[in-house]
Parts: sequence; structure tokens; C-alpha cells
Amino acid sequence: MHQLILLRHAKAAPDVIGGVDHDRPLTPAGVAAAEAMGRAMRQAGLAPEVVLVSTALRTRQTFAALERVEVWEERPNIDFLAGLYMAPAARMREILCDLPETVRSVLVIGHNPGMHELALELAGMAAPKPELARLQEGFPTASLAEFLVVTPWHKLSAGSAAVQRFWQPADFSASP
Repeated sequence: MHQLILLRHAKAAPDVIGGVDHDRPLTPAGVAAAEAMGRAMRQAGLAPEVVLVSTALRTRQTFAALERVEVWEERPNIDFLAGLYMAPAARMREILCDLPETVRSVLVIGHNPGMHELALELAGMAAPKPELARLQEGFPTASLAEFLVVTPWHKLSAGSAAVQRFWQPADFSASP
């Protein structure tokens, strides 16, 4: 079995006319939310071996916020992947399917709508539980979904994971 953690980037500055979406930075509230989520991850012992991060500025800054609060005792293997930028669920799943079986735990920092679509797809029609009900409502910025993956990575598909937890920044008194 494997652990998969999906983390949507924290709140980013709005688009500006003539600006480049890829280069939008986090807002101060976004930084605070990412740090709050990092502290919650550390407290829960969520310390993945591998971290896959979109190359967008807002995802890289979300990752940097996790590092500032020292989520992990041992630094994970980190990959900044252009293919995760605004990736649809199918593309994210392809990336995850290519992971070696030796990887037990992975964190993906990415974007909606693909992040939410992937989370819903993986959970499939699992037995109702509060985490799944909250996840079905949406995947706000700086939210985290943890899954237990019951198949090998290369067989990751709809319904092949069970939601373990779903956190939103508001759960930790931080602004989304």
C-alpha cells in the first residue's frame, strides 16, 4: 500500500492584465495558510518521501512554506514538473503511475480543477465518511487530501484509493 497526499497551492494573487498566470505569487494570507497546513502535516506525521511540485510560482511558494515550518525531518526527493502546471486529472494520474513501487509516500502540489477531479476519481464510490463528503463539496486553495492507495502505482485508477483525511485551511484558523 501507498500514501498519496494531494495539496492544492495556497491562495495566489489575482490575474493582472498582461501578467502571466504561471508567475502569480501567493498572497500573504496564502503564505499563512500554507504554513498552517505545513504545521498540521508535521503534527500528523505526514512526511512524504517524494514531493512533486508544479513549476508555477504559487506551487513553488507553497512548497517553500512547508519547508519553512520544517514539515519533514528528513528532506524528501523533490521534483519540479512542468507537466503538473494546470494538469488535468488524467495527466496527474499518468505521472503517479510512473512512480517506482519503492516509493511508499508522495505529495503532489498542484492546481484545480485537476486536483479536485483526481481526488474525486480516486475516491470513487467509497463508503460515505465525513472526509469524502467534504471533499465532494470542493477543493479550496491550500487544502490537503490524504489517500491510502491499495494498488501498485502503475495500476492507479478510479476507486483505487481511500480518503484518509481532508483538511482545509479554515480547519486550522488560517485564511484560505
